[in-house]
Amino acid sequence: MKRAGVVALNTFREAVRDRVLYNLLFFALVMMAASIIAGQISIGIEQTVIVTLGLSAISLIGLLISVFIGVGLVSKEMDKRTLYAVLAKPVRRWEFLLGKFGGLVLTLAVNVTAMAVGLFLALIYVKPALERGDATVLIAVYFIWLKLALVVALALLFSCFTTPLLAILFTAGIYIVGLYVQELRNMPIEVMSRGMTLFTKWLSYLLPNFENFNIMAMAAHSRQVPGALIVQNTLYAAIYSAIVLTAAVVVFSRRNLK
Repeated sequence: MKRAGVVALNTFREAVRDRVLYNLLFFALVMMAASIIAGQISIGIEQTVIVTLGLSAISLIGLLISVFIGVGLVSKEMDKRTLYAVLAKPVRRWEFLLGKFGGLVLTLAVNVTAMAVGLFLALIYVKPALERGDATVLIAVYFIWLKLALVVALALLFSCFTTPLLAILFTAGIYIVGLYVQELRNMPIEVMSRGMTLFTKWLSYLLPNFENFNIMAMAAHSRQVPGALIVQNTLYAAIYSAIVLTAAVVVFSRRNLK
């Protein structure tokens, strides 16, 4: 685990030096500023507009970082031939993958925190003091981070056995479908055969349910989030990410790197 920690720290340092990261972060902060303007135009619903746009910006920018940088965690190391030097040392392949995952998740935590600070500064700008209900925004940001960690795990898995372009497409595709898992489960039985109904229901439970992490409406209206939902989403993200990372380790361990 110590070697995985070293890889994670190096991954974090590399990501922090990436100019793309700063460009995306700057774009997110610009969106925060734009939300203030939009909020002032929307009389009476300033907070709702700012929170909605702010959380959307955090989710979108975080998703771009997770997918594009996540896919390059393995492929970039192979292209630069640095992967072979790392694995030549006493670093196992699972430690390498775990370290890469941990490094990018840490990077996302720092960036999401920075964007969350920008969001709260925007809130303070339009109202004199924060209220207890604003804590829901913090929970919404935490859920976004959990969702992004799961996306990183998926991107890492696909990058272990396919090209970067296909890995991006696969990750983005699963993310989009994962937003509509509940709709898959509630599809009317009358329009499908029994076999298709069973397949759709099975698929809906196999795919990651990203819809559960979206509490943007609750945060925008300062509604309280049940504690059970926080525990459920935390465990769900941890367990699902662990399963995906295990699959990535199995695939990467069997891959011929010569």
